[in-house]
Amino acid sequence: MIRVVLADDEAMIRVGVRSILTTDPEITVVAEAADGHEAIELVLAHRPHVVLLDIRMPRLDGLAAVAELRAAAPEVAIIMLTTFDEDEYVSRALAEGAAGFLLKAADPRELIIGVRAVAGGAAYLSPRIAHKVITRLSGGRLARAATARRQVETLTPREREVLALVGRGMSNQDVGRELFLSEGTVKSHVSAILLRLGLDNRVQAAIVAYEAGLVYSDS
Repeated sequence: MIRVVLADDEAMIRVGVRSILTTDPEITVVAEAADGHEAIELVLAHRPHVVLLDIRMPRLDGLAAVAELRAAAPEVAIIMLTTFDEDEYVSRALAEGAAGFLLKAADPRELIIGVRAVAGGAAYLSPRIAHKVITRLSGGRLARAATARRQVETLTPREREVLALVGRGMSNQDVGRELFLSEGTVKSHVSAILLRLGLDNRVQAAIVAYEAGLVYSDS
């Protein structure tokens, strides 16, 4: 069972998100918060697998809450809930350690897919947000590609295989099945990759994999 804490200052949004999530028998919302401070308290009390954070909330907004949650409960995967005109916050949230971004106006199925993905150790960006991120990354792509290739060259062959699969959005369990490795071994490889490349999370690792040519747009 995937345990979720939901934080949004709009009661109607919380009702809607909860109703969508509860259509999946493997997901349960264990608590709801109306601001960032309450969200942190509830996460520490319930220790969920996933916390859904609205970006704009009173007292403590979602972006500030991400940094505090990564320090206080690093095992909890964080998904940001956003509206389309707030995508300028994506880079900051990913740098702070968010594992995913979902649009409130997206297909409800994306919500379940995203929660399942980050609960399994993967990263998830709503396709429209992912398009924005890739578009923003297009400037200076050649220079970044060269840098990414140099970074990847410091990895072992096995680490490069793992990174390529992480870049395709696979969870540790999925990577393990693909490479015939235990989930614990994959986790160790991912940790080593992040450390060696100086990255904070899997989303950043996926971007490096993409820029280094380990992942292709049709994969």
